[in-house]
Amino acid sequence: MQKKINILNKKAKFQYEILDKYTAGIVLTGTEIKSIRSSQASIAESFCEFNEQGELFVINMTVQEYAYGNYYNHRPKAERKLLLNKKELKKLLKEVNTSGLTIIPLRLFLNENGLAKLDIALAKGKKIYDKRETMKDRDNKRDLDRVKKNF
Repeated sequence: MQKKINILNKKAKFQYEILDKYTAGIVLTGTEIKSIRSSQASIAESFCEFNEQGELFVINMTVQEYAYGNYYNHRPKAERKLLLNKKELKKLLKEVNTSGLTIIPLRLFLNENGLAKLDIALAKGKKIYDKRETMKDRDNKRDLDRVKKNF
C-alpha cells in the first residue's frame, strides 16, 4: 500500500483568486522523486513561468536533498519543467501575456501510478481589501459554527 503524498500551497487561495485549474506532470530526477515520496518538498513560495521556447517551468519549488543520496543529489531550488498538452500551454501563455494573470501551484501529489503531479491554477492577485473581506468571512463562519455547536 502506497503512502498518500499531498503537499499543499495553503496561502494560494488567500492571496489569489483562482480562475482555472490544470494538472501537470513534472520532469524529475531520481533523488527528487525519492524526496517527494518522503514528503520533503514545499511549494509555498513557488510560481510558474514560460521560457523563450514556450515551455512551462515551476520556479522556487523546494525539494530537499535526499538523505541517502551521494554526489548524484539534486539542487533543492532547481527549475523543474511541467508537462502539459500543447493546447493547454498555448491557452495559458495567451492568458498570461494578455491579461497579466499568473500561474501558481496549488498541490503536489502522487497519482495512483506513483508519478508526481502538480495541480496548477491560473490566478489573479487579490487586493488588500479583498484579503480583509476573506478574513472577515472566515471569522464569521467560525463564529457561526461555534453557535451551531452549542445548540
